[in-house]
Amino acid sequence: MGGHRTFRPSILARELSDYRVASVGAAGTFIVRKPGPRAKFGAELLRKLPFEAHLAFCDGRDLIRLETENPFATAPSGPDIVRFVSILSRPSRGPAEIPFALPPRGEWLVRVIGSNRRFVFGLYRRHMKTINHLGQIDKRFGVPTTIRNWNTILAVVRILKSRGGAASR
Repeated sequence: MGGHRTFRPSILARELSDYRVASVGAAGTFIVRKPGPRAKFGAELLRKLPFEAHLAFCDGRDLIRLETENPFATAPSGPDIVRFVSILSRPSRGPAEIPFALPPRGEWLVRVIGSNRRFVFGLYRRHMKTINHLGQIDKRFGVPTTIRNWNTILAVVRILKSRGGAASR
């Protein structure tokens, strides 16, 4: 609020137009069609952000594979349950025991149901205390993560498929 250290993904995407960046949603999800060396692009992206951040890259073809595999095929769904993908910023320091629920006792607010390389799949309930539990996923895997709604991942996949960008990051 107030403009201090604000982040507008659509403006940042325009500033990175040399890399053919498209913004998806409001949380800083980008499709980069011409990334060049990942380290160079990452350094430029971090320079343009008004705050310190960890980056989590993934290849478009890996997201397309996830959609095909559908990790949520047997997961419960409903208006109060959100399917999410947590993307690890780098490989985990060690495997977490999966599945697990947070909090560990009582009614779960976050349930991690599976993983595939740097992707972790789970469900969360729409509840005021959920955000605190989602933050514990980083600790469980020992690396910073970013969480995206499964619907956001599917929107990225649709864009990649519609524009022939399966190899984009």
